[in-house]
Amino acid sequence: MSTETPPPEARTTSAEPDWETVQASPEFQALRSRLRRFVFPLTVGFLAWYLLYVLLASYAPSFMAIKLVGNINVGLVFGLLQFVSTFAITTWYVKWADKKFDPHATAIREEIEGGAK
Repeated sequence: MSTETPPPEARTTSAEPDWETVQASPEFQALRSRLRRFVFPLTVGFLAWYLLYVLLASYAPSFMAIKLVGNINVGLVFGLLQFVSTFAITTWYVKWADKKFDPHATAIREEIEGGAK
């Protein structure tokens, strides 16, 4: 008696969803489009913001060295704002996904799982 795990093609059943059909469905395409319309512009914006920080630190050190309060300078504020913007984007995405993305993803998953039984 063999204890080896059968190859994936031997383990598939007829109840398994056709993933290519699922991926080509209008619901899945709309979900993917919704995600891309949110994520790509936000990513480009954040990368531009980060690149601005790096470029200012590299090519405008006198600007970044301007003292604002005590020993706190523009460069330090920009650096801290990188962290703040990261947390803000994460919070925004989580709220957006909970409201606009997850309900549609759940509906698609339930349809797939219901059809696979």
